[in-house]
Amino acid sequence: MTLTKRDLVIRISNETGLVQQQVLEVIQKTLDYIAEALAKGDKVELRNFGVFEVKVRKARVGRNPNAPETDVPIPERSVVKFKPGKEMRAEVLRLPPQPPGPSAPAV
Repeated sequence: MTLTKRDLVIRISNETGLVQQQVLEVIQKTLDYIAEALAKGDKVELRNFGVFEVKVRKARVGRNPNAPETDVPIPERSVVKFKPGKEMRAEVLRLPPQPPGPSAPAV
């Protein structure tokens, strides 16, 4: 199952009694501020949740699988990395391992 922004809005609205539009605005503003900080190269640290940071992936040489003799230069670029916090990591470690496959069965 995938948790969407809409799911968050409905759940928070039901639990707090706030209007869904207000909850949506708060969630969207939060996500905008996180994206804005990352775009400036800042680190975003949310205690007990995790840390988002921008890392630079080094330039490298790739290969085209259809023409392995041809080298394809891949330039360096910035990527967003996420490191989960202790509490989130502990919760995820409690999950039973899922067998590999196209899609795991719904629990």
